[in-house]
Amino acid sequence: MIIDRLQLKNNIILAPMAGITDLPYRRVMKDFGPGLVFTEMVSANGLIRAGKRTRELLRSVPEERPLGIQLFGNEPSVLAEAAKMVSENGELLDINMGCPVKKVIRDGSGSALLRDPARIGQIVAAVRKATRLPLTVKIRSGWDQGSVNFLEVARIAVAEGADAITLHPRTRTQGFGGQAAWDQIRQLKEAITVPVIGSGDIFCATDGLNMLQQTGCDGLMIGRGGYGNPWLIRDILALQQDRPLPAAPSPPERLEVAMLHLHLFLESFGPQKALCDMRKHLCWYSRGLSGAAAFRSTVNHLQSVPELKTVMTDFFTAAADSKESLS
Repeated sequence: MIIDRLQLKNNIILAPMAGITDLPYRRVMKDFGPGLVFTEMVSANGLIRAGKRTRELLRSVPEERPLGIQLFGNEPSVLAEAAKMVSENGELLDINMGCPVKKVIRDGSGSALLRDPARIGQIVAAVRKATRLPLTVKIRSGWDQGSVNFLEVARIAVAEGADAITLHPRTRTQGFGGQAAWDQIRQLKEAITVPVIGSGDIFCATDGLNMLQQTGCDGLMIGRGGYGNPWLIRDILALQQDRPLPAAPSPPERLEVAMLHLHLFLESFGPQKALCDMRKHLCWYSRGLSGAAAFRSTVNHLQSVPELKTVMTDFFTAAADSKESLS
């Protein structure tokens, strides 16, 4: 897949997700083969104000490259300045115009921009002038069902210099409810000349293949479907390459990846953040296994990393034994 002059090894892209796609998560997912991974959403205002925590979101390592950086904000000049500041930190820049979270839309950022297509044009034009990096825009269908305007917004963004558009075909008011309207991705692909990346409701490998076939989109963006399931990327790539679908990950395989994830957290952030943040990821890694509810409850009350490692090992080992006895 090619976006402007950036050539990716495949068309599977890890979505930018606040509170999720930090450096440890990206490194875990990268091992399973995506062509591009993204940072969390980065506040343009936070960068301009030299916020240390905001700069922390840009921490990277060579093995995860190419890296996409997603900015959010609502002022063309601020986003342009932020784009200049991060141009050496990644290989592609994205502007978030789809986030439905209240604290983001409160100041007119994220999906709130969908209500002001003229401002979208001003933002893309300003950022395009500020950076030579490939520039993409991530949008939703519209603000609500009465204002579905993704085609208008995408055409404006492309006219002002966007090199690709990612569409999550839900409105802001839908949040993540209901079913993603994949037909809108097809409509967008037919309407613009730059690559279109589809997002929404990709939870298994056949979902990914179906989206590509039904919409004609150029790439897939993996979001919630990858929580605790980096094997999803491996499986989509296998189907694309006409290889047999690999077996579902066993409990020992889940433990191995979860332990790697924990190690990367410790390496990047230290024990306190590792212990806190791994709780949510372990809820996902343990999904569907016998005793998962009790495991999640236990994990949420642990006070040290050594305790966590012991509980993880015991749980996934017991889950493996349970599967063997059932077979």
